[in-house]
Amino acid sequence: MRGGPLGGKLRPHGARDNMKTTVLYLALALAAVTGSAAAQSYPSRPITLIIPGAAGGPGDMVGRVLIERMRTSLGQPLVMENVAGANGTLAAARVARASPDGYTLILGTWNSQVGASAVYPVSYDVLADFEPIALATISRLWLVGKTAFPPNNVAELIAWLKANPGKASVATVGQGSASHVCGIHFQNATGTEFQFVFYRAGAPAYQDLVAGHIDMMCAERSATVEHLRAGKIKAFGLLAEKRWSAAPDVPTLEESGVPGAHIPWLQGFWAPKGTPRDIIAKLNAAVAEALADPSVHQRLTDFGLDVAPDNARTPEALRAFHKAETEKWWPVIKAAGAKPE
Repeated sequence: MRGGPLGGKLRPHGARDNMKTTVLYLALALAAVTGSAAAQSYPSRPITLIIPGAAGGPGDMVGRVLIERMRTSLGQPLVMENVAGANGTLAAARVARASPDGYTLILGTWNSQVGASAVYPVSYDVLADFEPIALATISRLWLVGKTAFPPNNVAELIAWLKANPGKASVATVGQGSASHVCGIHFQNATGTEFQFVFYRAGAPAYQDLVAGHIDMMCAERSATVEHLRAGKIKAFGLLAEKRWSAAPDVPTLEESGVPGAHIPWLQGFWAPKGTPRDIIAKLNAAVAEALADPSVHQRLTDFGLDVAPDNARTPEALRAFHKAETEKWWPVIKAAGAKPE
């Protein structure tokens, strides 16, 4: 038998293969032990929570309430970081590229996790490249208008729009946003036409609506209910299955003859793909404990948000919900020919 590189005898192939197999098993066992130990000690430092949008938006509102309570559960602070731009896709890309160690999360929204990636060229798969943690809240949109706009209900609105095709201006918060998709759906369902005006954030759009510079908007209800109560805007219909107790006089669009107008404006937690299950479980438990806190629940409800029910807070439930929303609305967005701004 010939000698090996160092002059020793060559081992038979079977022995060599057995040795390789043993080394592989040892490596896998070491990785499992190391991963388990890391998960057990998690978190050992502050966690970065990416908010897809500018400071002062709905994400800030929900994030600040939840991270106060989650800090108690996790024993480490969550530090919010606002990443605005491209309707949330810049924020989502930041998290998709992050290490899957549980220290970079996103408080994603319908815009960042569903609608925007149907429009903007992104470097990630919005369904495959994130680990769902927990659904936190759901809000709803409603179709509202300036006070001087002639129609006063959905029937009058449809008649006016058909008599004046393309004349009404409708504000949206970016291409592929929930407000944009709402407008597209309304046009498709009613055979009407109007002009979209794209804003980078909700606040300036609401200001222009109140000032009468814009005719209509599919607005997030919690951010605009005070304008309605003050008589600064009018509401045509709510995009939900049932009326909202905070504004019971506003009918749903479905009641008013516009079917399928349900866009749940979700906010939930996601981590990068590959984050260990033990870490996901710890984060899910922290979110669940926060949402179960009566003071947290009350504050979110006061904001006009629906707290996710218990059976919707699991990672599996969020994964299914996320997939269903994407499959429902991506074809609508793409059929409308939405393009990046």
